[in-house]
Amino acid sequence: MLFPDPAQVAGYAHGVDTFRPKTDGGDLALAETFTTHRSHLIGVAYRLTSTLADAEDAVQEAWLRLAGLSPVNRAAIRDLRGWLTTVVGRLCLDRLRSAAVQRERYVGPWLPEPLVTPLPGQPGENPLDAVIRDDGVRMAALIVLDRLPPEQRVAFVLHDAFGLPFAEIADALSCTPDAARQYASRARRAVADADPPSRVELVAQQDVLGRFLAAMSSGDVRAVMELLHPDVVMIGDGGGKATTARQLVSGPDKVARFLLGLLRRYGAESMSAVRFVLVNGDLGVVMSDYPGDAEHPPLTGRVIALAMRDGVIAGLYDVVNPDKLGRVQL
Repeated sequence: MLFPDPAQVAGYAHGVDTFRPKTDGGDLALAETFTTHRSHLIGVAYRLTSTLADAEDAVQEAWLRLAGLSPVNRAAIRDLRGWLTTVVGRLCLDRLRSAAVQRERYVGPWLPEPLVTPLPGQPGENPLDAVIRDDGVRMAALIVLDRLPPEQRVAFVLHDAFGLPFAEIADALSCTPDAARQYASRARRAVADADPPSRVELVAQQDVLGRFLAAMSSGDVRAVMELLHPDVVMIGDGGGKATTARQLVSGPDKVARFLLGLLRRYGAESMSAVRFVLVNGDLGVVMSDYPGDAEHPPLTGRVIALAMRDGVIAGLYDVVNPDKLGRVQL
């Protein structure tokens, strides 16, 4: 059995709900039941891995494991959603351990793969809408989760976000329930200490971003700084393949001057490449590839996610690595 085929994955990734259960002489009813849990499982796996490709791979592998069970073992599953969530958690734990080694060689800061969806009010329903509604997938929250050890992240997300009992989490982690509880407790304290900005109403985000872009266009450093939180940070992720900040930029003065420097480098006309979108459920922008001109170099397409606190911008997350933008229409 295949679930889903590559064409269906591509349709889902680009926001086109073309997914249908596909079986090869197997149990169509089982495939259709699995489909009802798929958005939930994608949300679980993405919160655990911060990468949609890894999330989709984990969910597909969960399907293969379910489909491979004997009818007797399948009938013994009392809570299919919980069973699948546990399986996805175990699969994501393996991916997190592998990713931790790979990121030691990563060039510059690492950011989650952005989930880009249209602003509300545009026609059609995006299959990712069910995922981005979760406050825990906002970029600022995922950055905190990415700092946790794999076991803590899995225990915290599965229990605090999705209500899985520690006995089942222990099965995913191959530890005792008490150990799983300790993992979640330590992660909970770390998340509370980090205090990532909460999601605010979209209307308020639009107001701040509109004023911020106007201040940027004016070139007035002070006007830009007034819309930045005292603890503002900017994180750029180019992966060594595209240009952005190679180190974390913090503080209103440094962030404002960095952004205005980019605007001068690429020219005011590059702002025409900006369009508003939702990035992981919060307001953000997509900048399309911009060709530049005789005086300015070309601008690489990027996704910029925002986080706000106290009515101003507290975080800017600049994703430029092309490997993370393959699903985004630039």
